Amino acid sequence: MTSAVPTAPGPGPGQAVRPDRAVARPSRAGRLLAAAVRHRADLLVALLFALLAGWLSHGLWPAPGQRVLALNPADQTLYEWFLAVDSRAVLGDFGLLTDRLNAPDGVNLMANTTVIALGVLLAPVTLAFGAPVSFALLVAGNLAGTAVAWYLFLTRTLRTRRVAAALGAALCGFGPGMLSQSNAHLHMTAQWLVPVIVWLVLRLLRAADPAGRPDGPDRRRMASSAAGLAAAVTVQVFIGEEVLFLTALTLLVMAVAYGLADRELLRRALPGFAGGLLVAAGLAVLVLGYPLWHQFAGPQGVVDGMFSPYYFSADLTSWSTLSPLSVLGSDASSRLTTGPAEYNAFLGWPLLLVGIGCAVWLGRRPLVAACFAGGLVMAVLSLGPEVVVGGERTGVPGPYALLAGLPVVDGALPMRFALAVLPLAGTVLALAMDRALAERGRARRLVPLAVGAALLSAFPAPLPTADRPALPEFITAGHWRQCVRPGGVLVPVPAATPADPWPMRWGTAADAAFGMPEGFFIGPYGKDGSAVMGTYKRPTSALLADVAKRGVPPAIGDQQRRQAARDIEFWGASCVALTDDAPHAETLRRTLEQLFGPGARVADAWTWRF
Repeated sequence: MTSAVPTAPGPGPGQAVRPDRAVARPSRAGRLLAAAVRHRADLLVALLFALLAGWLSHGLWPAPGQRVLALNPADQTLYEWFLAVDSRAVLGDFGLLTDRLNAPDGVNLMANTTVIALGVLLAPVTLAFGAPVSFALLVAGNLAGTAVAWYLFLTRTLRTRRVAAALGAALCGFGPGMLSQSNAHLHMTAQWLVPVIVWLVLRLLRAADPAGRPDGPDRRRMASSAAGLAAAVTVQVFIGEEVLFLTALTLLVMAVAYGLADRELLRRALPGFAGGLLVAAGLAVLVLGYPLWHQFAGPQGVVDGMFSPYYFSADLTSWSTLSPLSVLGSDASSRLTTGPAEYNAFLGWPLLLVGIGCAVWLGRRPLVAACFAGGLVMAVLSLGPEVVVGGERTGVPGPYALLAGLPVVDGALPMRFALAVLPLAGTVLALAMDRALAERGRARRLVPLAVGAALLSAFPAPLPTADRPALPEFITAGHWRQCVRPGGVLVPVPAATPADPWPMRWGTAADAAFGMPEGFFIGPYGKDGSAVMGTYKRPTSALLADVAKRGVPPAIGDQQRRQAARDIEFWGASCVALTDDAPHAETLRRTLEQLFGPGARVADAWTWRF
């Protein structure tokens, strides 16, 4: 005799399953945990990149407001001011022409590298903790973010193994040029959208290729790729136009090389691919039309570049030289470039030789040919209009001479074309590593060994930092509000200049709540409205700057007093302020009293209200 296991009766006809009998779905936390376990290797790589970025920028922490990049503090002052101005967008106080500098004319934010998108993104951090904190986060975040983005591109799009992708992405994010540009050039290191743009271009190309599809090109995917590309390009314009220009030029060279290597693909996909690019460009222009017009033809706009391509060009010798900012580099090699923020071409001979060797070993694959062609063209263009070797001009014209003077092109420094070589070299190294790991024999051992040694030769050292001069209590405690009308103009003595922009830190600490005259920016104050750094000084500003420099009391009469009154009216100034830390402060105070009468003492500053 058998006994049956008792069971609960099931639902009868027309009866619904009771909720307590439904299969339980995992919670959101459970799904996140499962995703983390599934992608634990990717998360580990991202964590390693974040730790490396934190180590390289650790000199700015734990108190960014008390630390500064030692090699380029002036540009850091400028970018922190940009972040402060950008943050006001969340307060509803923002325009592409800002009146918070160069009063009363203002500054065209599109004509300057104002990283608007980054500033708005980190506005809550800037308003809560100050622009120096946002700046420090971006220095590290741009390095790690760029590396992570290239890692995802290499693993998801090119399907390379994780270890190969990690090594290639490390060069993309932490290569010599990237670390060098981290000395305050946030618009050049924020390259985490570049892999997205490249992915969207490739996605568009694949969708436009009708091979294997009975219905022809995948028009739905083409449309979504074009729309995504337009969105990515639009955001990148508000991060850094120079990076976008270098990306577009590199992709153009690579597209030609790839097409020549795979002419059948060129024949099949070119019509749809070109059409998709035109759609993307049209969508982007709908959004960018006014900002770009404002940049070139709007108030305080400029149409030309202000930097000489003959001066800002890469020395041919620098390509085989280790960067002074690498662990094995030497400060003596810094003579091969214009400054510590422009070690763009310093790959070093080990990385250069291994990269070329890997490209040759990989053979005539279209992607490798495109990367090699793109890298070679951008490297040659980086040499500028005249080739320089070991600091000496050779008189040999460089290919860049063919581009010099062209609209838009002259706004990009030739030496920065070298930055485009890093992701191309990183891609070639990743492909070589991936192939080596798939093979058996000597290649499996020799290629990883060579790639690892080459990357170690260029391993970066932490960015040098120094103590930041303290701000006056007049600013930090908010005493400036006693003499500046809301949204008014405060005149620091001496005024900020491109060479000495330190008074701009006053505006940064106050979240750009007041305006200032003159300052550090790009504006149309050159001959015939050409672009120059800063503006001309008003007579009173020039007089006070001379006193601050030499400490010699000037002769003050009725003429100087009348001119001072006119300058105050021109600036629309609410207040003139002289703090105790100003150079030759006592001589300046006596000069100001002769110009404006007795001042009022507020905290550690003398003030004159108008």
